[in-house]
Amino acid sequence: MKINKIKLLATTIILCASVTAVADVQDKISGGPSVNIPVTQLKYFDTGVGKNSGVGTLHAAAAYGDLQHGAHGTFIKMPAGFVSAVHIHTGEYWGVVISGVGVNGTPGSVDVPLPVGSYWSQKGGEIHVTKCISPNECIFFINQTVKFDDIEESKKH
Repeated sequence: MKINKIKLLATTIILCASVTAVADVQDKISGGPSVNIPVTQLKYFDTGVGKNSGVGTLHAAAAYGDLQHGAHGTFIKMPAGFVSAVHIHTGEYWGVVISGVGVNGTPGSVDVPLPVGSYWSQKGGEIHVTKCISPNECIFFINQTVKFDDIEESKKH
């Protein structure tokens, strides 16, 4: 009987901690007031990703959260002609094409053009390549429940 009470207490503590952690993430993402941000007021910064691409680096602007520290929704500008290095991300993310034509796939796979309004998801830990194949820059909106990282496959070993 005493063991059952200890199990119940432990389960209750774990459940409370989980609910608190979820509430904390939700507060950080949606705890503020409603907002309306015109595209002209998005504040993009240079991520440094793609510095060896030959066409420029990725730039990011937060919609909510902070891509460097946790859950986020972020606009990503990718230069026309950009082809990423083969890489992975620790966590899964979901992307929507806002402008341009993108591609996201495994190395060597047939490119599937993703025009405006297209959607993709990318599993964490899976190697892939992301491209902007349109003559103009691509803008993607990505959503991720963890911080963003970009780990080049060649630098893992």
